[in-house]
Amino acid sequence: MTHPNSLSTPISLQQLGWKPVFQQQVELDQWQDTPARVFAVHRNRLDIVTEQGELSLPLTPGMPRITVGDWLLLGEQAQDVTLLERRSLFQRKAAGTALEAQLIAANVDTLFIVSSLNDDFNLNRLERYLALAHEAEVEPVIVLTKADLCDEPDTYVGQVQRLDPLLMVIAVNGLDSSTAEQLAPWCRSGNTVALMGSSGVGKSTLVNTLLGGEVQSTGTIREDDSKGRHTTTGRSLHLMQHGGLLLDTPGMRELQLTDCEQGVNDVFADITELAKQCRFGDCQHEGEPGCAVARAIEDGTLSERRLVSYQKLLREQAHNSASLAEKRSRDRDLSKMYRSVQNHHRANKGKR
Repeated sequence: MTHPNSLSTPISLQQLGWKPVFQQQVELDQWQDTPARVFAVHRNRLDIVTEQGELSLPLTPGMPRITVGDWLLLGEQAQDVTLLERRSLFQRKAAGTALEAQLIAANVDTLFIVSSLNDDFNLNRLERYLALAHEAEVEPVIVLTKADLCDEPDTYVGQVQRLDPLLMVIAVNGLDSSTAEQLAPWCRSGNTVALMGSSGVGKSTLVNTLLGGEVQSTGTIREDDSKGRHTTTGRSLHLMQHGGLLLDTPGMRELQLTDCEQGVNDVFADITELAKQCRFGDCQHEGEPGCAVARAIEDGTLSERRLVSYQKLLREQAHNSASLAEKRSRDRDLSKMYRSVQNHHRANKGKR
């Protein structure tokens, strides 16, 4: 296993993020099995960590879909592998035209949603990440980077805070060690934190600061549009200097939501509450009489941008969810047909 911050001393299950919800899943005949946390997923192997140390586990066709952060139970000589039910799961529709749900991370306690205080700053994108966090029932924290390069960071903090008065929003300078102290409450031992955001927002710099060393390479941004280049190429867990675990992810140029309707509604709770006051129960907020949402936009208590963002995310997740469900149904029907043909072939073979 080749983590840059390789564990040099034994680590307890509690430090790895083991919680009662996982212990309760261990059956009586599994009490001698070894719990293991997945630290990285490669093409043909898993990097895992147990109380005894670090291991590499070959990926085999019979294994369930596994992602970074998962908890496994390893039987004798690690031949029997059981995937424990997840406390939380981040997933998205695979980028591009592929009809598949891509697993991003599991068993995360806190999501640091990272955005920089330059041209990359985008409320619509933050709402997209917030929907992902709410769907997974993970606490979101908005981390606004490059505060040292911004003349009025408080203005941006205020814009984000208006999305939800209870939302934690912190402006930081990723190169300053005091940044780690600001984020320390979420980085304690036993807590798993994931970092997500676009390329070039300073995630790798922030990772290095939180880990207390040069772990991720950092890159420059393009001056013409403040866009960045990918410097993190894979998802992996790292032990932070405050004792928690940090899961870094590559910058996402495309975060397509799927199976995320509740998460979207939670992020836009102000709109869903207003909608209850509309004259018609099926109001689409597109000019119908007695629309409370339209009235709120007119009197300035709700921005039109926010309604457009809400409607877009609802349509997107509904489309992707339906497409993926249809593909899963087709795959099941195809599997049934293959089994039927195989059974018919075996039956006829026995008659010859």
